Amino acid sequence: MGVQVVVAGADDSAYEAIEEHFERWEQVFSRFRADSELNRVNASSSWLVRVSLLFAGTLRTALAAASATDGLIDPTLGGALTAAGYDRDFALLEEAGAPAAEGQPGEWRSVRSGERFVFRPPAVVLDLNGVVKSLAVDEALNLLPGDGFVSAGGDIATRGETTVGLPAGEAVKLSAGGLATSGKTRRRWLRAGQAQHHLIDPATGRPSTSHWLEVTVAAESCVAADVAAKAAFLLDSDGPGWLEERGLPGRFVAPDVVFTNQVWKEALAP
Repeated sequence: MGVQVVVAGADDSAYEAIEEHFERWEQVFSRFRADSELNRVNASSSWLVRVSLLFAGTLRTALAAASATDGLIDPTLGGALTAAGYDRDFALLEEAGAPAAEGQPGEWRSVRSGERFVFRPPAVVLDLNGVVKSLAVDEALNLLPGDGFVSAGGDIATRGETTVGLPAGEAVKLSAGGLATSGKTRRRWLRAGQAQHHLIDPATGRPSTSHWLEVTVAAESCVAADVAAKAAFLLDSDGPGWLEERGLPGRFVAPDVVFTNQVWKEALAP
């Protein structure tokens, strides 16, 4: 997943189980492992592909996130990411002289997931990273014997109080649930001198032009926080109100200001 995973509260058995857990999810969902299940599905010329229970369940979560966000979190943007130049592990990306290719808008409504099968047009390229990392964090938390936390790339799920650092300084104490940050300050690269990033606007198939740098959301789980943070980022100036309507605490970092919505302010204990 290209991130550091940090675990607290694990004994040796739980730690080993969490390592194996993340390795399995990486093997199933990586865009950059030739033998991953995701790449096998995307390479199929059939509309109907048999998949593992893990793949099918995760795709259903991704489709539910798409429905809940009116398509903002779209699992069919794999082609758009490649067009923008994100075609290899992030650590291997280099500046390219050629401009980004034409973007491919999302088509999540054309995809269905059963218990062991995926139905999608062969031209649709799936990418489930909108939910994979945070969902893996939530599942890993269940492997801890007691209180503790699991964090992957800063997205965290906790059982018991944990102090979490925030973008642009400050920290909060998270008593339960999850906290996630989405933004464009880390996974950036250049194509023909133009900055690109991994948060794709599904309407255009191109990297979002949102003025936010980072958006952080707290929710009942890491995956709920992650989906909401991505949606609020993509909504740009409408993001704070969108979170407000859903009763979710949000913190927004722009180039010249750090803004928190009212729910965030009310959630902070004295």
